[in-house]
Amino acid sequence: MSEVPRASAGTNPASPWDAAAAAFTRWRDGDDEGLNDLVRLLSPVLWQVVRATGLDRERAEDVVQTTWISLVDHADSITSPQGISAWLCTSARREAWRAGRLANRERPVEDELLAHGLPDSESPEHQVLLNDEAQLVRECLDRLPERCQKLLRIVAAGPRPNYTDVAKTLGMPVGSIGPTRGRCLDKLRQELTLAGGLP
Repeated sequence: MSEVPRASAGTNPASPWDAAAAAFTRWRDGDDEGLNDLVRLLSPVLWQVVRATGLDRERAEDVVQTTWISLVDHADSITSPQGISAWLCTSARREAWRAGRLANRERPVEDELLAHGLPDSESPEHQVLLNDEAQLVRECLDRLPERCQKLLRIVAAGPRPNYTDVAKTLGMPVGSIGPTRGRCLDKLRQELTLAGGLP
């Protein structure tokens, strides 16, 4: 498929362009077999022209087919049958360049590259999941003893709290806040596990 088809025995082997012109003339005169002969003669040539532009096999096939359709649509504009080969090659090359530009626009971008151009905000789906998790934690926290609820809410409310202030608020010795907090967190983990929030 990579060579220009040779003319049959007894004719000049260097005249595929003349054979193409004759086939084109026959087709324009109403002989449909002329178009079939033209396609057989020049499809290998068009294939080489298109592939030389760097298109992959699938896009090259599309371009060659589009070139033949373009010929059917514009055959009347071709004034000289001898120019049919040049017309087809030029049309195929232009269509291949157009297809190549489109292919470059369609090239997928890796997620890592795309992420740099996206805003830092979370997706709505992610926010829904966070809201569901927060609701589950609140429900499990409400099942704990009141002393654990108060302690964990104070500890989670902001930056590291002053244990002296926490001790005064809850009426606890300062030294018992850390161990009590650990026991309350264990109870919260157990509630979350029972509710299916933790594995």
